[in-house]
Amino acid sequence: MVYRAGLRLVFAGIAAGALYSASASAETIDVNAREAILVDMNTNTVLFEKNADEHMPTSSMSKMITIYEVFKRLKAGKLSMDDKLPVSEKAWRMQGSKMFVELGNSIRVEDLIRGVLIQSGNDATVVLAEGIAGSEDAFADLLNKDAAELGMKNSHFMNASGWPDPDHYSTARDLSILAMALIRQFPEYFHFFSEPEYTYHGIRQRNRNPLLFEGIGADGMKTGHTEIAGYGLTATVQRDGRRLMMVMNGLLSERARAEEPAKLIEWGFREFKIINPFKPGAPVGTAKVWMGKQDEVPLVAAQDVALTVRRGSLDDIAAKIVLQEPVPAPITAGQPMGTLVISAKDMPDHEIPVVAGTDVEKLGAIGRMFFSLKQMVQGLI
Repeated sequence: MVYRAGLRLVFAGIAAGALYSASASAETIDVNAREAILVDMNTNTVLFEKNADEHMPTSSMSKMITIYEVFKRLKAGKLSMDDKLPVSEKAWRMQGSKMFVELGNSIRVEDLIRGVLIQSGNDATVVLAEGIAGSEDAFADLLNKDAAELGMKNSHFMNASGWPDPDHYSTARDLSILAMALIRQFPEYFHFFSEPEYTYHGIRQRNRNPLLFEGIGADGMKTGHTEIAGYGLTATVQRDGRRLMMVMNGLLSERARAEEPAKLIEWGFREFKIINPFKPGAPVGTAKVWMGKQDEVPLVAAQDVALTVRRGSLDDIAAKIVLQEPVPAPITAGQPMGTLVISAKDMPDHEIPVVAGTDVEKLGAIGRMFFSLKQMVQGLI
């Protein structure tokens, strides 16, 4: 049978002591965006979402997946910062935001990356796409492959820049997945997202991310705007080792793109905190043993347990162990036993593997005989 056990004093003692926090009531919030999501990257916890799985035109926020493909090739040694890529007439004629590449010139990959991430150049994006895949259509196939591998289930890309196309779309959730992958997989290249300005061809342009200049700890990621999409921003802020990731789209003005994301991020830092109720190897409970030299085996957490919870909501945290019980001996320390499920108010359940804390030997022949007899007697009583 499946055994579901409360953690009793093990969890309660931690919550009452080291995890104490003020009991202020948590605020709710709404934002003037059509789509939005806020994620605590440390624990992969969604703190806020609004139409987060709705298909939406992503405009220049799509350039993040173009840069993902570029960074992937740089890391694999298939491309270098000093490689020069030629500027085609298609790239040179691109409209909208531009790096102002010169027709027939060849441009270093490092300059093109800055042209994409700082200047949001549609022209620079096409130069990268054609230089890597031969054509923008072929490059879009690579982007869709990347999206599938990342688990971006509701995205489809028709071009490298986010140029409007009815079959080019993503979601707030998918863009947050992409942005977090960029940070985790390519930390050595992440600095490009936070550079405040770039000058190319004698033209100096400022990074379009408004949060970079607000002194709130923002260090990336990418803006977007088209008439149909509205104003969008994917942004990340890090404070004291904690990082929040936010995506908004469908905002009505540049001012709203600066104010609404800052409001949501401040709310996330203010209203939530990270707790660590269990460390690896910490006892979380016990399980009954079948035909073992001990009647019970201690259970320990298999990994560090970090949770994002509402401030002041520790009284609403509950925990249980789910496993098949009794567990037949012999048992080896570290053997997977079941799952620790921690629930907090208004938050998704958090599941952590639990393992045996010690070895338990199997009873010998005589011991097993007495064990069976004991079970028979207890069954008759």
